[in-house]
Amino acid sequence: MSRWSRRAVCAVAIVASGAAWAETPFPSRAVHVFVPYAAGGGVDILARTLGDAVSQKWGQPVIVENRPGAGGVVASQALATSAPDGYTLILVASGHATNPFLYPNIPYDTFKDFTPISLLATSPNILLVRADSPFKSLADVLAEARAKPGSLSFGHAGTGTSTHLAGELLKSLAKVDIKAIPYKGGAPAINDLLGGQIPLSFNNAPEALGQLQAGTLRALAVTTESRTPLLPNVPAISETLPGYATEVWWAVLGPRGMPPALVAKLSADFVAALNSDAVKERLAKIGDSPVGSTPHQLDAKIHADYEKWGPIIKAAGITAD
Repeated sequence: MSRWSRRAVCAVAIVASGAAWAETPFPSRAVHVFVPYAAGGGVDILARTLGDAVSQKWGQPVIVENRPGAGGVVASQALATSAPDGYTLILVASGHATNPFLYPNIPYDTFKDFTPISLLATSPNILLVRADSPFKSLADVLAEARAKPGSLSFGHAGTGTSTHLAGELLKSLAKVDIKAIPYKGGAPAINDLLGGQIPLSFNNAPEALGQLQAGTLRALAVTTESRTPLLPNVPAISETLPGYATEVWWAVLGPRGMPPALVAKLSADFVAALNSDAVKERLAKIGDSPVGSTPHQLDAKIHADYEKWGPIIKAAGITAD
């Protein structure tokens, strides 16, 4: 289906959904939430945790559907062609804002084809070394990289992921040559870090916490603008490189054209779920910090990341595998 044809179909669906919303209290049946990644990962855990919470409030089931592929493009395309009635949503990661630069022929418009609902949670990425590494600080890493350009490498969870971009931002601001090594997920990168195949790795908090607690890995720095309560004794990269700041975030979106009253209800319900003690406790265990935002704030966040990362991705010549 062409983009023009798809939008024509969506226009009809928008009119129908508005009428349905006005006549029937939401939700009156199961709500489906697409997750663009495999079951068992951090995004999946977040989706199921929040799904359980809002399901109790709504009195209707929330069905999480894992639709991995192409860094989230597969699931996002499926959502973009869904009816804007609130019964089909998606939980995206921060890569949603950068996919247009990684996939030149992306089959939807990142801004026009979706309705922002709420920014759900954030988490730092972490620069890791083995516990016995000679690098004791980020300054040590940068000194080595400047003395021996190209001699160091860092692992990451795959081309264009938040951990990959965290490393590229470090290289850009510090003006150093460190080779980026892609893996099919964060866990394989950690395995090679532990095995000594790579000296450094950027990983998100849920992947790294277990090894940090076991003492097999050491955190050199976190990628957030300032130190995180999750690892209060670990410095932020910005303490060595002023201006450095990045994080992985997750948000819930709907298709374009959703009725404003429905969007407001969904946003309020997800924010309420994030503020519940049970959800806060669950997210703290996996290293996520609940946010909860208005649709407008989420829209601004997506635009800001799009503008921030576009030049960095282009300068580094990054394209999807």
